[in-house]
Amino acid sequence: MNSDVKIGARILRIREGQKVGREELSNRSGLDVDFIRAIEEEDIYPSLGPLLKIARALGIRLGTVLDDQLSQDPLIVRLLDRKEELSVLKGKGKPVALKFHSLGRGKKDRHMEPFFIEILPESAEDKKPSSHEGEEFIVVLSGEVELSYGREVSILKTGDSAYYNSLVPHYVSCRGAKAEIYAVLYIPD
Repeated sequence: MNSDVKIGARILRIREGQKVGREELSNRSGLDVDFIRAIEEEDIYPSLGPLLKIARALGIRLGTVLDDQLSQDPLIVRLLDRKEELSVLKGKGKPVALKFHSLGRGKKDRHMEPFFIEILPESAEDKKPSSHEGEEFIVVLSGEVELSYGREVSILKTGDSAYYNSLVPHYVSCRGAKAEIYAVLYIPD
């Protein structure tokens, strides 16, 4: 797939290729039909959790939704070549809350999803936890991060890390102007 194709368009193409209607995808994923429509047509989504649910419902890897290109081992991503892959929006016309830069893009057989993530002040508004299969590991590079995990809230500063079960509802936001983290998601087959 062309890496310039938006994620919503990829999902639409895969769903239609499998002859799966939006209603059926909604039933399989547990996501609202209008939410799926917004992802496909408006290319907006609140977090990786719903993307993972869609990928599972379609029987594909999350990486297939994010990209579908082959690479050689080892995959090396140079800082200057790093591209923003995914911007998390709270709704159409609203500011970006998170900017994801995939560090695994191009490695087709991956089982982890590594990201460099810019967390913007908008992330602290309307915090909606998500949950999905797997585990996550984050390391704070700069700024302060608030991690809501179940009923607990932890403040992480530069150099701090967190490793947690993604099935527990969680949400990451910044405290202040901006924060940057590295995050690795492990998603079991």
